[in-house]
Amino acid sequence: MKSYTKEEWEKICRHCGKCCLIKLEDEDTGDVYYTDVVCRYFDEETMSCTVYDKRCELVPTCLKLSPENVDKLSWMPQTCAYRELFEKNPSAIKTTIKGRVISETEVKVDELEDHIIDWEDL
Repeated sequence: MKSYTKEEWEKICRHCGKCCLIKLEDEDTGDVYYTDVVCRYFDEETMSCTVYDKRCELVPTCLKLSPENVDKLSWMPQTCAYRELFEKNPSAIKTTIKGRVISETEVKVDELEDHIIDWEDL
């Protein structure tokens, strides 16, 4: 993969917000399920993280994407610009989660399974 400066790498992102969706993993199968619940720090108006520079500190499960790990993240949405770059397979689908999500602050942890989604444009 090409070498990128920090600025170049950040510009690849389309700010779709899909990586900020809360995901559930089946412990038996390893299957990952997306929910319509988004991280508390996601700003749906700006389609960005309100604590971007501190996100991995404040949310230990938040993963910082890099050219070194993007190919190892099978749970990344098919339409993620970073995944498309690695797989050299651009998608015609360019969607966002804007207007389709609820903040994790409004959902109880034991209700997350009720929010599993099956969006075809992920």
